[in-house]
Amino acid sequence: MCGITGLWIPKQTAQGGLGDTVAAMNNALLHRGPDGGDVWIDDAAAIALGQRRLAIIDLSDAGKQPMHSADGRYVMVYNGEVYNAEDLRAKLARHNIAWRGHSDSEVILEGFAHWGIAETLKLLIGMFAIVLWDRQNRKLTMIRDRLGIKPLYWTHHDGKFGFASELKALVAGGVCPRDVDSGALDNYLRFGYVPSGQSIYRKTRQLRPGHMIEIDAEGQMRDSVYWSMEDVVLNGRNNRWAGDDDSAINALEDLLRDAVQRRMVADVPLGAFLSGGIDSSTIVALMQSVSDRPVKTFSIGFEDEAFNEAAFAGAVAKHLGTDHTELYVSADDALKIVPKLADMYDEPFFDSSGIPTALMSTLTRKEVTVALSGDGGDETFGGYNRYLWAKNLAKTAKSIPFGAQQIASALTLLSPRQWDRVCSVLPIGGKAGTIGDKIHKVAPLLAIGNDIDRYVALLELWDPQTVRPGGVVMKTRQFSMCRARSFRATAALIMCHRCRSWIP
Repeated sequence: MCGITGLWIPKQTAQGGLGDTVAAMNNALLHRGPDGGDVWIDDAAAIALGQRRLAIIDLSDAGKQPMHSADGRYVMVYNGEVYNAEDLRAKLARHNIAWRGHSDSEVILEGFAHWGIAETLKLLIGMFAIVLWDRQNRKLTMIRDRLGIKPLYWTHHDGKFGFASELKALVAGGVCPRDVDSGALDNYLRFGYVPSGQSIYRKTRQLRPGHMIEIDAEGQMRDSVYWSMEDVVLNGRNNRWAGDDDSAINALEDLLRDAVQRRMVADVPLGAFLSGGIDSSTIVALMQSVSDRPVKTFSIGFEDEAFNEAAFAGAVAKHLGTDHTELYVSADDALKIVPKLADMYDEPFFDSSGIPTALMSTLTRKEVTVALSGDGGDETFGGYNRYLWAKNLAKTAKSIPFGAQQIASALTLLSPRQWDRVCSVLPIGGKAGTIGDKIHKVAPLLAIGNDIDRYVALLELWDPQTVRPGGVVMKTRQFSMCRARSFRATAALIMCHRCRSWIP
C-alpha cells in the first residue's frame, strides 16, 4: 500500500508554493508509505506530484517515485502492484530500454512511453491507481484499476486539480472544501457506504473503477471507460464455456493458481489472512501448493463462540501445514479500535468487519509486509444470499401476470409479529419467528418491475423514500447489532423502536 498525491493549476504559467502544499498532502499519507516519500515539482507548469512508498518489489532507490520515463516525457506516481510486470518487461525488450531497476513501476511507465496509455492498460494485470503527467503535451491522466481496489480521490476547485489516495491528504493541502454532499450522505444511509464516483465531500469525487480521466492544458476534462464489467459479462454470455464440468473445474483451478502465484512475487515477507472459510482457505491452499516453505497465516479469535472462527482456521492451517499465528481479542480490544475508524476510512462506513480487519492487519504487520486474503470471492462466485434472493424474486414476480402491487400491499396488512403468530400454528419449515420479517422484506420487492431495481432494493439498508434531511423515521430491513428491525436515525445516533436503546 502506497499513497499518491498531487496538485495542478491548468492555464497557469508559473506557480510557487506548490511543493510545500503537496509535501503537506504527502505527509498525511505517511501510514500508507513508511519506506520513503518524495515530491516532484515543476513550478513553470504549476504542477507537483508526491508519493509515499511502501517498498514491495525492488527495495532500492531505483523504485522510488515520482518516476520519470527514460525519454523524459512522462512523470508518474502510482499505488498498487502489476503482477505480470516481468512478462511486459520481456515484451519491451525490442525497444532496448536501459532499465534502472526491476520495479513494476518502471515497466508500467515505459509501457506508456512506447505503447501508449490505452494499449498498455489492456495489458496490465493488477490493482493500481496511476497519475501520469505528460510534460510534452501538458496533460494529466488519472487511472483507476478495473475493480477499484486501489482508491483515488480527486477535486476540481478554484481552478485547481488535486488528487490523493485518501481524502485526508486533500484536506491537509487545503484543496478540499469539507462541505458534505447530501446525495452521498443519502447513499451512505441507503447502502452503508459512499458509492464509487462520489465522496462524502461535495467538491470531491472518487475516480470510478475502470475509468480514466484526462485533463488538458485548458483545464478540460474527458472521462472515459477503458474496461467494463458489463462488457465482460455480455462476452461471457455470448461465448459460453464449451467443455464439461470437470474441464471447467480444472481450468478454474489453473487460473486461480496462476493468479495466486503472481501475487506471491515480493521482495518482502508475505503471508495470508485465514478465517477458515471457503474463500481464504482456497487462497491459502493454492499458496501452499506453489510454496517450498510453510506459508505464514494469521487469524483472529473471539471470546464469544458465536463469532469465533479461529478453530476452523486452525484446522485448515494444520491440514495445510502452514506457519499459523492466531490472536484472541476481547470486546475491549475491539472498542479501542472504534475511535480510530474515522481516521482509517475517511468517510462513513457501515460495515462492522472494519474492526476485526484492523485487528488482523495489526497482528499480521508484525511479521509480514504483504498479506493475501479471500476478499472478493463471494462477489465473483455468487456467495451472498442476495444473489439467490434476486434470482428467485425475479421468477416469482414474472409469474404474477397482474396485480403485483396489490399483492405486495396485502402481504403487509399484517405486521411481522402477526405473521409470526399466524405461521407458528402452520406446518411450515424454518424458524417461524423470522417469517414475518421475511414477508415484509419480500413484499415490496415483488412490486418492482425491473430486475436491476429489485436487486438494488435488496442492497438497501434504509427505505430511500423515508430518508429526509434532519433525521426522521427510517426503516431498515436488517441490522445485525440489534434484535429489532426498525430505527429512528439522527445525525449521530440510531435508536431502536422496540428496545428503546441508542446505538452509536
